[in-house]
Amino acid sequence: MSRATRYTPEMIEEYTKNGYWDTTTLCDFWEKNAKEYPDREAIVDSKTRLTWSQAKQWIDRLALGFVELGIERDEMIVLQLPPMVEGFLLRVACEKVGILCLPAARTFRHAEMEYILNRVKPVGLVICHEFAGFNYLNMFEEMRPRIPEIRHVFIVGDVVPEGTISLKEMLERPLEQKYPPDYLEGRKFSASETSLVVHTTGTTGLPKLVEHAMCSRLWHGSTYIELLKLTSDDILGNFVPVAAGPNSPVFFTAPQIACKVVILERWDPEDALKLIARERITAGLLVPTMLINMVHHPNFDSYDLSSLRVVWTGGAPIPYHQAVEVEEKFGCPLLQNYGAIDADPNTINSLGDSREERLLTVGKPTRGTELKLVDEEGREVPRGEVGEVWGRGPCCPPGFYGDEEATWEAWEGGWFKMGDLAKWDDKGNLVIAGRKKDMIIRGGQNIYPAEVEDILRTHPKVVDAAIVGMPDPIMGQRCCAFLILQPGQELSFEETISFLKEKKFAPHKLPERLEIVDSLPRVGDQQKVDKKILEQDITQRLKQEGKI
Repeated sequence: MSRATRYTPEMIEEYTKNGYWDTTTLCDFWEKNAKEYPDREAIVDSKTRLTWSQAKQWIDRLALGFVELGIERDEMIVLQLPPMVEGFLLRVACEKVGILCLPAARTFRHAEMEYILNRVKPVGLVICHEFAGFNYLNMFEEMRPRIPEIRHVFIVGDVVPEGTISLKEMLERPLEQKYPPDYLEGRKFSASETSLVVHTTGTTGLPKLVEHAMCSRLWHGSTYIELLKLTSDDILGNFVPVAAGPNSPVFFTAPQIACKVVILERWDPEDALKLIARERITAGLLVPTMLINMVHHPNFDSYDLSSLRVVWTGGAPIPYHQAVEVEEKFGCPLLQNYGAIDADPNTINSLGDSREERLLTVGKPTRGTELKLVDEEGREVPRGEVGEVWGRGPCCPPGFYGDEEATWEAWEGGWFKMGDLAKWDDKGNLVIAGRKKDMIIRGGQNIYPAEVEDILRTHPKVVDAAIVGMPDPIMGQRCCAFLILQPGQELSFEETISFLKEKKFAPHKLPERLEIVDSLPRVGDQQKVDKKILEQDITQRLKQEGKI
């Protein structure tokens, strides 16, 4: 049995009694929709369009194909695929046949993949032979001698080298005719078992592996129905990498209301615009860099985006003036959400919020989610003051896969320490102040980089900003600002400081060095700035200048 590490019988009973959890699984919804809406389109990418009944057939054939290969319940399959129909349905098929599934980012290479494969010891790996100019099979073959547990390599696509298994051929075998309809009932994961493992973005090193059970994932997905006012008539656009991230609605909400999902396999801003216009997408998830790339595309006005009624974003903050631009050009509200792959006590704006609430906060906790903001001693801070975010609730996952010690350490006392700093506004919305580890302590005074960055991004010459601490022999740390400027613009240190002083910033928060750069290093599929690299960069510069 794939026991969900943190989920005790008492917890399951409590959340079930309170109406958050039930016994429904993800594949139950796909089954239900195939019966009730057999001819309605369910899922689309650039190569494939499937109705609910066709999708069920794919799910069944994949699940039964794994049985015929001798893959046992509770064994693991790892997927390393771009966003595509096959990846979505493989998740459902694995749940239905009781096989653990771990989707890995397609951008991972030898170091990350070998680490993951050695941690989970899967019996199967699903990859494209090649995608976007990279040969995934060659990468795996180089690692294969060190990962003997993998018995089956499945290939998505028409080029299927010897010794691998064609997923296309599996989908063409009518195995559902060979087995009774209820054949898989004894193998299917229950809603409270771990059925999915996802990885974090690895901002602090190699990625952590997180368990997920469908009781919490489906509850998480259900909260979006109310907040985004989603119905079966909606068409959800998936533009972000599907391995992990703030994309619950496309996986866990859409099947609950039988609405269609349309997938963009590889990010390109104009391709995203084309997809919205062609498929008449009504709701879409895009991270801030994607939104900014789209609205600044020279062909933006060539596409009819009038079908959009809501866009939401997460994974990183979006500057207020850029968020306003997104709303005005897209012609629909922009909502922000907040959570974490390894904890996920979630907040999100609602459509009824004012523009200021939607664009300056990450909204209120979703139903059942509890958040508190605490100081260094674990005491709750007064409203309006900054504290570390602690969270718990029915959206939260069972823990870290294969690591009970890390799970109980992270959830000590029943609360997950998010590592983010935030405050409550006067309407109960959460305002993020930055990562606790990014906080700069200058001569004993705390500086929260996010509040300085947010103001710098409003400067008309600035595209993006990052504030990091630089070592100082007297003050301990001082602030360094890394700025990306609009094309053709120049900005002096004196102008930058003058601008911040006009915004009434306290003197100790002002940057004491300015670096103009062409780009900022990012992790997590371009969602988050990698401040560790910036800190190393400025430290190296100071050493070369003989200042430290």
